[in-house]
Amino acid sequence: MPATIRRLAVAVALACTPALALAQAPAKGRTMQQVIEASTPADWRALDPQDTLYLDLAGGRVVIELAPGYAPLHAANLRTMAHEHYFDGLAILRVQDNFVTQWGDPDAEDKDKARAFGKASRTLAPEFERAIAKDLPFTRLPDGDVYASEVGFSDGMPVARDPRAGKTWLAHCYGMVGAGRDNGVDTGSGAELYVVIGQEPRQLDRNIALVGRVVQGMELLASLPRGTGALGFYEKPEQRMSIRSVRLAADVPEAERTPLELLRTDTPTFSALVESRRNRRDDWYKVPAGKIGLCNVPLPVRKPATPAH
Repeated sequence: MPATIRRLAVAVALACTPALALAQAPAKGRTMQQVIEASTPADWRALDPQDTLYLDLAGGRVVIELAPGYAPLHAANLRTMAHEHYFDGLAILRVQDNFVTQWGDPDAEDKDKARAFGKASRTLAPEFERAIAKDLPFTRLPDGDVYASEVGFSDGMPVARDPRAGKTWLAHCYGMVGAGRDNGVDTGSGAELYVVIGQEPRQLDRNIALVGRVVQGMELLASLPRGTGALGFYEKPEQRMSIRSVRLAADVPEAERTPLELLRTDTPTFSALVESRRNRRDDWYKVPAGKIGLCNVPLPVRKPATPAH
């Protein structure tokens, strides 16, 4: 048999072999829901009441997890403000479409009317980035990033890193909470806070202190009427939504707390979840992307499973 004909026959045989055809096709991976359903209790962690803030509004509760590993000074200051009820009765000041919702003291610029700080600090050293440390967990994502050489997750927070400089920092993804500041780098005490409600503004990374993230209640902050003034600020007092209270979960009676569990980001289950989103095999998807950006990785939150009796 001539070589050309022999090669053609082999090609036809291979193409008609079902087992080989299945081997060559990409394996159908698990969906995110299947990954979560296969998780074990060890894959989840409870919120620490000492690092959890409850922002209570007329429409419900926003649960914020602080990030003391990246912003310890701001976390401590916010705990003090919560202990002293600094935010109670203040207001949502700004809602800028596709950017941020911001809250604080409407009279902050008026020395005679501004809310007293009590034991909290008016100025803080900037916590825009910190040194990479061996005891700081980091689960690296397999794909690239525009703003950093490495990105991934640390204790449930989206982070970026520059190994050459030995620096790491929190990233401005949807739901991340930051401390507003003036031009001075030490002016962001946490008295004004904002949450990202739009496409991730990563250009802010390392220019302002991120202090944590919203883990429940984002709809209460992202669905508010947009401000009509410059940068989305409300122009009239009646446009602002009043803040009922901001409390540290540890200061709230246990019966009044919001029990939540978060999927740990340092486990094989989380890595499997990332892969389930990088290569979507749901019936609707026809072309898996094969990549995922830092801010597109979902971070599952659930109510604690009820123990069997």
